[in-house]
Amino acid sequence: MQLQNSTTLITGGASGLGEATARLFLSQGANVVILDLNETSGKALEQEFSGKLKFVKTDVSDEVDVKLAVNAAVELFGSIQIVVNCAGIAIARKTIGKVDGVYGPHALDAFEKTIRINLIGTFNVIRLAGFAMEKNEPNADGERGVIINTASVAAYDGQIGQAAYAASKGGIVSMTLPIAREFAKAGIRVMTIAPGLFETPLLMDLPEEARISLGQQVPFPSRLGKPSEYALLAKSIVENPMLNAEVIRLDGAIRMGAK
Repeated sequence: MQLQNSTTLITGGASGLGEATARLFLSQGANVVILDLNETSGKALEQEFSGKLKFVKTDVSDEVDVKLAVNAAVELFGSIQIVVNCAGIAIARKTIGKVDGVYGPHALDAFEKTIRINLIGTFNVIRLAGFAMEKNEPNADGERGVIINTASVAAYDGQIGQAAYAASKGGIVSMTLPIAREFAKAGIRVMTIAPGLFETPLLMDLPEEARISLGQQVPFPSRLGKPSEYALLAKSIVENPMLNAEVIRLDGAIRMGAK
């Protein structure tokens, strides 16, 4: 699959990993549709790349929102060839512990929200965008589309306080193979990237000393990953037709400790 003249749907595309991917894909001649709740950043990107990028305010866990976004992409650019799922949230909370000074069990609604956005939201986009992709004309290799999901090393090395986040990302890892097997008949590849510690808005809000300390935990290179490096891997996945049904750790060889 080539990026030139293709259309890419990117969730969480207004910042972090999604924005970096949008910028790289646009530089390679792709059209991009960003699905995000951040209107300020999304509209700024739409203005910056007028005519090549469309922002659609979208809750990825909402069926109607995603249907409207998929339809908008098809109406504007004719079809969707690539999906990159980057939307997600992270909470740090023990199964039993203190929150705002009160000791007790993990709030169930916080766990459900994490699963709904990270896991159900990813599946929601896959099923609706995949349905649209099935209508594409196959290229010379028989490909109709490529879907790239974002998990996390927490799917394998979940730390104390990451039960909800690790469960949501573990679900993304586990559904990669069965969906790829199902979509193979339509010529749609399904891949997942599992990033380690990256310079996302979540980590960049930490003090510089804390960011340096986290980066030093990475064996090599001993620093936080750059969103542009995630984008480079996404580009490679799109362009390599033999990459399918696999989860790739993008983590500088880090293996997270218990805490």
